[in-house]
Amino acid sequence: MLRAAVILVLGLVACSHPPSRTTTGGSTGTGSNAVTDGGRIKAPPGGTGTGGGAGGTLTAKDVGCPSPSCAFHAGLGAYYTCTNGGGGSCFHFGPACTPVDGCMYDPADRTYKQCGKPSEGRCEQWGKACAPANGCMYSPLDGYHHRCEDVSGGTCRKYGAYCAP
Repeated sequence: MLRAAVILVLGLVACSHPPSRTTTGGSTGTGSNAVTDGGRIKAPPGGTGTGGGAGGTLTAKDVGCPSPSCAFHAGLGAYYTCTNGGGGSCFHFGPACTPVDGCMYDPADRTYKQCGKPSEGRCEQWGKACAPANGCMYSPLDGYHHRCEDVSGGTCRKYGAYCAP
């Protein structure tokens, strides 16, 4: 449990806004105030160097930051922000979105098409067939996203390895 809490804190520090120097706690900047600097959490100033990590620095350089994407949610038939995913699937969805390139999966005919009028993760006006710019396409056969190795008319004729939606 403690290990999970430490990893969560490191992830939040590593993926937070640009580095800043902030003190927390009292107004004097001494005593038990923790200092953050870049992706590091420093021990309170004036520590003795024993116990509790006083005087040490913890670096969060190896913690990956999530990179949200806009992914097709098959159950709802619309696009939502994928905040956590892997292995060709999204595990946690956020608000509705539209892919940057405007190429969306149409569940009605199982093809990708340009969307002329997106609304709340859905398309109200379909255009020509397309393929997502990143080459990652939803497969209605297994419900996962795969790298498409052969695109034809908005469909994938040959699916490859899983990819991030």
